[in-house]
Amino acid sequence: MNKTVNINLANTLFHIDDEAYNKLRRYLESIKRSFSGTAGSDEIIADIEARVAELFLEKMENDRQVITQKEVDEVITIMGQPEDYMVDEDIFEDQPRSSQPKSERKTKKLYRDIDQKYIGGVCSGLEYYLGFDALWIRLIFILLAVFTGFGFIAYILLWILVPEASSTSQKLDMTGKPINISNIERKVKEGFDDVSDAVKSVDYEKVGTKVKSSSKTFFDTIGDIIMFFFKVFGKFIGILLIIIGASSLIGLFIALFSVGIIDAVHLPGVDFYEIVNTSGSPVWLISLLLFFAVGIPFFFVLYLGLKILVTNLKSIGNIAKFSLLGLWLIAIGVLAALGIRQAAEFATVGSVNEKTELAVADLNDTIRIRMNENEYEYGLDRVHFGRMTLSYDENDKPILVSDDVRFDIKKSEDSIVRLNVRKDSHGRNFKIARDKAREVAYAYTVSGNEIILNDFLTTATSNKARQQEVRSTIYIPSGSYISLDESTRGHIGRSTKNDRDYYRSSIADHTWLMDEDGELKCHECPVDTDHWNDDDDGSGKIIINEDGIDIDINDEQDSFEMKIDEDGVQIKAEEKN
Repeated sequence: MNKTVNINLANTLFHIDDEAYNKLRRYLESIKRSFSGTAGSDEIIADIEARVAELFLEKMENDRQVITQKEVDEVITIMGQPEDYMVDEDIFEDQPRSSQPKSERKTKKLYRDIDQKYIGGVCSGLEYYLGFDALWIRLIFILLAVFTGFGFIAYILLWILVPEASSTSQKLDMTGKPINISNIERKVKEGFDDVSDAVKSVDYEKVGTKVKSSSKTFFDTIGDIIMFFFKVFGKFIGILLIIIGASSLIGLFIALFSVGIIDAVHLPGVDFYEIVNTSGSPVWLISLLLFFAVGIPFFFVLYLGLKILVTNLKSIGNIAKFSLLGLWLIAIGVLAALGIRQAAEFATVGSVNEKTELAVADLNDTIRIRMNENEYEYGLDRVHFGRMTLSYDENDKPILVSDDVRFDIKKSEDSIVRLNVRKDSHGRNFKIARDKAREVAYAYTVSGNEIILNDFLTTATSNKARQQEVRSTIYIPSGSYISLDESTRGHIGRSTKNDRDYYRSSIADHTWLMDEDGELKCHECPVDTDHWNDDDDGSGKIIINEDGIDIDINDEQDSFEMKIDEDGVQIKAEEKN
């Protein structure tokens, strides 16, 4: 059992065990002694402590983790021992002594170099990152800004998005040098040397320094204004993301437990889930999967908004991030599999046929066909599943009702009127589809010379909404007359042929004769001509057919005038005196 203590390192709180604390304390004290009397020692020590705190944070998996001697040894190995470096004021070697553990060169990071900046330090920062002289980079930005305008936009975006290298560690990151004691010391001493050189050369560079300082002050002010508005806009975006993420998560959470799992609240449409659910998945499973599939992205939207508003917000950790990502992928995968299974339930169409002879009273009399209207009442809250509607029978049990009913008229091979009712349904295989088709209920009656067909079909809700339909065929003997009631309009099929080439809905409300060729001939349809008079000699007629327009003038008419304009067609004929 080890004793733990709390330490404040670079304004960051750490939990560290007693042995590791003593070792870290001795290490930092030896560094302070090594830099005692060195110019800029306080800044060097502060940067070293900041780098040590940064390394500890990288190694911690959560905020409550205790720093042990192992982590302290790893940090010391990276930073190096104070005695490995020459820290004398007059000796500033580029390479440490051979006893120094070799550190691998770090990858450069993009920062804005505020020490060499003219406007925002973007070009001087790119100089370290790309390895090109900043002068050429500035020329490229100027040319792009003058000729395309892109250079100005790109510079502003980099100015806003790229952080500035303010600390010694960031400056070392910018140059790609390892952040250890030697390099921190070198960077701080370089800063003091630059200040010293500037003081010595102030008399020679007075004018240039003043111009450069003035430009920096002007552009710094512009940059501060831009950054202010950018930060305000960023805070607004953060608040908006928090509102969206939080409200969505709360709504999903309430829906999950009240509708999906506990079933405490009945929302419109939820009660009908089982009618369209052909995959067999329970509603609680779908609710849970949807909660993860939709809720996890909104959680990260909320987290992003918090990160924008709270600058020092702790990370949720890689374990939590990857766990949520894995859970989201599983939910999406399962939902996709269930969706494919649902679609597969409509892969096959199965049919069953019911043939019967209709006892019509008198074939010499006109056979009348009409539709029996839907007897089931619908409420204002009725729910549709394609062409199907949920209703209730006389026992108040839910049933599915569809108006997907059509019939065709064809010639009978003998003198008997027949009816063939074909019921169709979908399923994942042919057998299931046929079984569901058999469950479709469809009725018809014959009364004297009248054939009455239902304009609807019904089936139990347990059969699900599988696009059930009824396609009937009435076989009429040749020479028989047929009268189609107005109620049949909209239910006549495409296979019914007629000699007038009427569209199927126009066949209704007329009387037809079934000829030997199986075609309906209209018995009392209007003729194709508009008569001028009723004479049988063909004179005085306007005939409009496929050959064009034929206008005849009879002998009693002296003149004829026909005018066609925007008002329509005007015809005027004058008789002889």
